[in-house]
Amino acid sequence: MTSTTTQTSIATPVSEVELLIGGMTCASCAARVEKKLNRMDGVSATVNYATEKARVSYPAGIQVADLIATVVKTGYTAEEPAPPRPEPEQSPQDQEPTTPLRQRLVVSVLLSVPVVLIAMVPALQFDYWQWLSLTLAAPVVVWGGLPFHKAAWTNARHAAATMDTLVSVGTLAAFGWSLWALFLGDAGMPGMRHPFELAVSRTNGASTIYLEVAAGVTAFILLGRYLEARSKRRAGAALRALMELGAKDVAVLRDGREVRVPVADLAVGDRFVVRPGEKIATDGTVVEGASAVDVSMLTGESAPVDATVGDTVAGATVNAGGRLVVEATRVGADTRLARMARLVEEAQNGKAQVQRLADQVAGVFVPIVLLLAIATFGVWLGATGDTVAAFTAAVAVLIIACPCALGLATPTALMVGTGRGAQLGILIKGPEVLESTRRVDTVVLDKTGTVTTGRMTLQEVYVAEGTNERELLLLAGALEHASEHPVGRAVAVGAEERVGELPAVERFESVPGRGVRGRVAGREVAAGRLFEELPNDVARARDKAESSGRTAVVVGWDGVARGVLAVADAVKDTSAQAVRELRALGLTPVLLTGDNRRVAEAVAETVGIDQVIAEVLPEDKVDVVRRLQAEGRTVAMVGDGVNDAAALATADLGLAMGTGTDAAIEAGDLTLVRGDLRVAADAIRLSRRTLSTIKGNLLWAFGYNVAALPLAAAGLLNPMIAGAAMALSSVFVVTNSLRLRAFR
Repeated sequence: MTSTTTQTSIATPVSEVELLIGGMTCASCAARVEKKLNRMDGVSATVNYATEKARVSYPAGIQVADLIATVVKTGYTAEEPAPPRPEPEQSPQDQEPTTPLRQRLVVSVLLSVPVVLIAMVPALQFDYWQWLSLTLAAPVVVWGGLPFHKAAWTNARHAAATMDTLVSVGTLAAFGWSLWALFLGDAGMPGMRHPFELAVSRTNGASTIYLEVAAGVTAFILLGRYLEARSKRRAGAALRALMELGAKDVAVLRDGREVRVPVADLAVGDRFVVRPGEKIATDGTVVEGASAVDVSMLTGESAPVDATVGDTVAGATVNAGGRLVVEATRVGADTRLARMARLVEEAQNGKAQVQRLADQVAGVFVPIVLLLAIATFGVWLGATGDTVAAFTAAVAVLIIACPCALGLATPTALMVGTGRGAQLGILIKGPEVLESTRRVDTVVLDKTGTVTTGRMTLQEVYVAEGTNERELLLLAGALEHASEHPVGRAVAVGAEERVGELPAVERFESVPGRGVRGRVAGREVAAGRLFEELPNDVARARDKAESSGRTAVVVGWDGVARGVLAVADAVKDTSAQAVRELRALGLTPVLLTGDNRRVAEAVAETVGIDQVIAEVLPEDKVDVVRRLQAEGRTVAMVGDGVNDAAALATADLGLAMGTGTDAAIEAGDLTLVRGDLRVAADAIRLSRRTLSTIKGNLLWAFGYNVAALPLAAAGLLNPMIAGAAMALSSVFVVTNSLRLRAFR
């Protein structure tokens, strides 16, 4: 019975939804929402404070409405993202969601500056200055700090405490004390003077006011929130730019006429026209015309790519040359651009292991700080009997202890890193990937399509004595032009490139396993293994080509072998440089292929790889990866084909070439949009840089709180200085993350 239950639970279908969470103001808010969702049976949730989204997996029997209700009960709002639709023209306010926060900040700063200056510079303190300070500070504390007070009240109703609780309690306590001293104590007397000190000092509580603390801290924290909001927006700019790359409308061919329609109305199979300078509306196949296509916005590759009939093109790329007619093969969410954007967004919603620890700390941090503030007040009061000094130290503890920097450490770095990666043609699937890149020491490279072009090309031409090279290419190219064999096509294309237009072939015949023959320009031409005897120089040329891992095509006419054409899967121009860059990162390259050892070793020698594993069946590639792992190596795998998918998934880090199959891309941890192996080195460097930025952020955030709390509790920090330092810690973390935008 138990086993039956277990099997049923394993088979329970799981759905996934993304929710937009509203009302979160700090990392501990995100931790609370995540904790509440994860308490639901079978629910697994990750809440990201930086993107303000929750990714939730839930079993059958639970509805999305139940998840939203749980978030609402926790004191926040939740909704599913609206389906994508053509956006109307936006007003500047719509385009800049930080505008209300900026207005609140500007008013608060203008009112706070005189209050702080007068309090800090005794020479500016005139008779009744304290009443002017109260008039200026009251709107700042009440209206400027309203978001903190509202959030603190909402959390209090749910028996919870967050960063807003600390700010609200601290500023209202300072403001409340000032009101008591002004109206019921001696602080409202004419001629009262108030010296400013960085640390806590013993004074008469009845004549002490903290209006500069209440107003200054509110302004500082609003500044921190505004800079944080702006930085978060800038951090996500790369993803927004990616999603906005696509064309807005398209000229579709209907009954032979061009009809302009929105891109959303395109269907698979529609044919549309792309003129020079226009964006290609969606993924498709060229059915008419030839042009150069600028793919830089999608892949980061600067050189335009030639596209002609039969070639595939991607949506959002730009037609840089002639007129094209394209047949749509993928539309909407299935396009390459949409899938790239989805991968980037999913990566930004994830959490690295180090961030999960930070979230746990942030979740319990606020209650501990509240207890520490109460303990600080009690210890100071017991030790000194000075209520004012005890109160000041407790307020400083409340204000300095913001855990926001902890919550922002990973998401901001991840947002900037993945966004920058997308601009460079590198798609990082999630933060766990970053942790894998640090440990990798071996990189397994699939040969065909990864190190090589994956296409057979004509490499060398050997001509026997007394034979003209042009004549050899002309006759061999014309004969092979009728062949459908990859080697034959390579000879035909190579010959056409070198000698121009080819003559027609007559009486063409294919001899399976041996070659082809036919009549060209009045000669009986043969190519392949159709000659009984070879002249010595032709035999030597054939042997030399085959020993270097190439396919030798012997060509002759009128019964005599006249030359050898060496055909091979060409090594990509950039592969040797890529291998050098991978070595520079401390990785040992290994070439893996199903091809014969002679061919594999020739390729390895060309690009500078020492270790070759050849003649491996597709299904055995996984075993090779496992064997390397069993030797204690941490393995990265780079591949592009269906036969690489399982190995990519098995490797500690899978890098899929974006020019490859969907199966490979799906199995990889990193997708390299361009078919350039150098991007693999860039991807590992970017991943490592992003991870080190995350760690630097967390070290700062932890270190800041560990160092600052004892200083505040010891009375060595004025509450206003504490507020400024707290706000700046969050700004530092976000600014440090933004440095990733400069990655090259």
